[in-house]
Amino acid sequence: MRLTPEEVQHIALLSRLELSEAERERAANELSQILGYFETLGELDTQNVEPTMHALPLENVLRPDVVKPSLSHEAALQNAPESAGGMFQVPRVVEAE
Repeated sequence: MRLTPEEVQHIALLSRLELSEAERERAANELSQILGYFETLGELDTQNVEPTMHALPLENVLRPDVVKPSLSHEAALQNAPESAGGMFQVPRVVEAE
């Protein structure tokens, strides 16, 4: 399928691209080749091919989520430069009105 310069211009407009005449011609050739590949794929017999989302089987490679003891509230705040009300106190970065 060969794209016309008008179709390429329309695609460029939708993509918010400004293309010169040479760029439009190059894009028309490249996009036409891509569409040609899709037409070739459309000719394949996929009658007995099972649909798939991935080309390779996926496995979960993460470790199991196991609850473990963590720091106590006091231990977490122990080395904080400043704390107030059981929370880390940090310098203000937004000025109040």
